[in-house]
Amino acid sequence: MSQLRKPKEEKKDFGQTKKGKAFEYACLSAFEQWLSKKGIAWEEQKSKALKTAEEFYMQLDKDTRCQMSVAATAAVKMLERLEPNLTDKEEKGVLLLRIQEDAKGIAGDVRDIVCERKETNWEIGFSCKHNHMAVKHSRLSYTIDFGKQWFGKSCSKEYFEEIEPVFSFLETCRKEKMLWSDLVRKEDEVYVPLLDAFVRELKRLTLLHKREIPTLLVRYLLGKNDFYKIITQDGKRQSIVQGYNLYGTLNKATKNKKPDNKVHLLKLPTKFYDISYKENSKNTIIVTCDGGWALSFRIHNASSRVEPSLKFDIQLTGVPQVLHSQIEPWE
Repeated sequence: MSQLRKPKEEKKDFGQTKKGKAFEYACLSAFEQWLSKKGIAWEEQKSKALKTAEEFYMQLDKDTRCQMSVAATAAVKMLERLEPNLTDKEEKGVLLLRIQEDAKGIAGDVRDIVCERKETNWEIGFSCKHNHMAVKHSRLSYTIDFGKQWFGKSCSKEYFEEIEPVFSFLETCRKEKMLWSDLVRKEDEVYVPLLDAFVRELKRLTLLHKREIPTLLVRYLLGKNDFYKIITQDGKRQSIVQGYNLYGTLNKATKNKKPDNKVHLLKLPTKFYDISYKENSKNTIIVTCDGGWALSFRIHNASSRVEPSLKFDIQLTGVPQVLHSQIEPWE
């Protein structure tokens, strides 16, 4: 298919992954310090995920660790006004804190940190984002039925026939140990045909299942549990907390205390208004829905070496106006 350049040595960078895990640990530590100051009984649940996050945190330089802690502490201040269950001393039981394994995300739970009171059957979760706002990094390959994975609705035979030549080409490149930088026309010969097939299949599924697919898409991306998203923006020296209250479990009052701020219930979309390429782009699709929802799907290679699998960087580019979003500048 494509013309090739001379192969180069592969370079790997795991910096963002480490920082993401480290920020989870910074957020957990900030919660624990805050709860201790409030006189709330808590217990940290030991796990492999906790150990990994702590190790990555300790590998960072002192200034970066301090910055993460400041960002996490700013987020905790906002959550105090939203969740009385976290600080009500009259509530029964110890507050259990845990960092979740990555497998939970694959199974549909996007929360990185979970706080739980077993005695009252109450829990709350947090998704921690270090300088990015992506909601999912899903893959496309010849063996992946994204319709079944995302919606429980299988993709058509036509879809797999359309993507087969592209992934066969990539498999040949993999065997020859090519790098993505060796492909001169990767956008036209890989990204565009795959995105075209993806869009056609998304439209096919929507025709077959009517109003279900927009709802199922957002549920797949945001998970099966309500959560708060904690985002640090180092360049602006601020933290953001957003409340994704899809199922009505956030912002609950206790017997003794009501939340200071309201987190509205979000209505899921039921219609696609438009599915098309981002202007002047060959690697990004914009999906516009009713209710203010809009999504960006940017396809990209997951590593420098060619492999017959690509990733979507999926972002929420539009959200309902009632989404609770609060900014706290760092002290």
